[in-house]
Amino acid sequence: MGTTKLPNKDLFAPTSTVTFSTSRTDTVNGSHEFQIRGYSLSKGMGIGKYIASETFYIGGYAWAVYFYPDGKSPEDNASYVSLFIALASEGTDVRALFELSMIDQSGRGRHKVHSHFGRTLEGGPYTLKYRGSMWGYKRFLRRAQLETSDYLKDDTLIIRCSVGVVRSQTEGPKTCIITVPPPDIGLHFGRLLESGKGADVNFEVDGEMFAAHKLVLSARSPVFRAQLFGPMKDQNTQCIKVEDMKAPVFKALLHFIYWDVLPDLGELVGTGFKGASTLMTQHLLAAADRYALERLRLLCEAKLCEDVSINTVATTLALAEQHQCDQLKASCLKFIALPENLKGRKRLVGPLFGGDRAGWIMVSFNLLNASGCNQGKRPVTAVMQTDGFEYLNHSCPSVIMELLQYVAKAGEHFAVACGHGNISLDGDINGRRVKQRLH
Repeated sequence: MGTTKLPNKDLFAPTSTVTFSTSRTDTVNGSHEFQIRGYSLSKGMGIGKYIASETFYIGGYAWAVYFYPDGKSPEDNASYVSLFIALASEGTDVRALFELSMIDQSGRGRHKVHSHFGRTLEGGPYTLKYRGSMWGYKRFLRRAQLETSDYLKDDTLIIRCSVGVVRSQTEGPKTCIITVPPPDIGLHFGRLLESGKGADVNFEVDGEMFAAHKLVLSARSPVFRAQLFGPMKDQNTQCIKVEDMKAPVFKALLHFIYWDVLPDLGELVGTGFKGASTLMTQHLLAAADRYALERLRLLCEAKLCEDVSINTVATTLALAEQHQCDQLKASCLKFIALPENLKGRKRLVGPLFGGDRAGWIMVSFNLLNASGCNQGKRPVTAVMQTDGFEYLNHSCPSVIMELLQYVAKAGEHFAVACGHGNISLDGDINGRRVKQRLH
């Protein structure tokens, strides 16, 4: 006969499971300020008659402040004013901390304060049993003392009431922890664009074709909405031609519309050269303004602010002027006015003699020469030696004078900062390199 092997008795040993929970008690705090104007007219109302504040809400309950000019009850000596806080909503056994203050209006901070806060409570928080339950003082302050004190100013009293409603909650171990991923709607729309499924409109841009979805475009851009669904909509959606835009720019525009993020602009232009990326951003900003994509416009504006340089600042300034990008314009003006950018590539614009404007007058002449306002020698500032400055001069001539004024103003500040002495634009009297700050 075979033998039966009994299971190990340790398998049936009771296991020990430890669970835990935490009870947390704290207060939900809030304050209300109650002004009583025309105090002298409230006197003589009678004992037990009150002036009440508007109800206010703290910790899920409604409250009100009651002020008794002639006292709350005769047995407690009617020569006192009484002050109370009352529960003004339905509630049972509402536990709370209170503070009633009469504000010293002299500014010295000598308020009359009765408070539960900040002290040890032998009996714990005060409990209000039902609506209309009160906490306060029948003998808050003698009337005669009140009327000769700084609590009363211009016949006005200011009363501040603070309430801390006690709340308790118990927390146990979480039965499960679920990690919620970040929003990915842009991913789904981006894949929709890449797949081309359901596309119902085509755009021809600089010889290239782009398929898209009318509903997506109209949801993102009011200009596309008018073009695709408005009264003057394009009838031929098989091929809508987009003028005055390069294909990579329109591709970047579509990428943002679907993905809600900027694409890798360097990858789109096929080069890692930083200047090419900046040029792409400039064109994309113009496209964003054209199609009323405000978020994209601001993203491009922020990127251009970060990438401003000698070679790009003039064209960026022209772009900012044309598309009302005020912050970008201010950033460009400030960059051009920096002392190190106001010198030529081979020589300084000119020295500042004794803190006068000589050097800045030379800058002014150079700027005027560039704008055609004065016949003279060619401009010598670093920014003005770029091709972008010529573009700025022809596309936005009005901004040249604004630039001149800005540079002159910065020059005055720089002259004062340098003090007196024979000081050049980018060095001190000992020839050491000094980078000036404009505030």
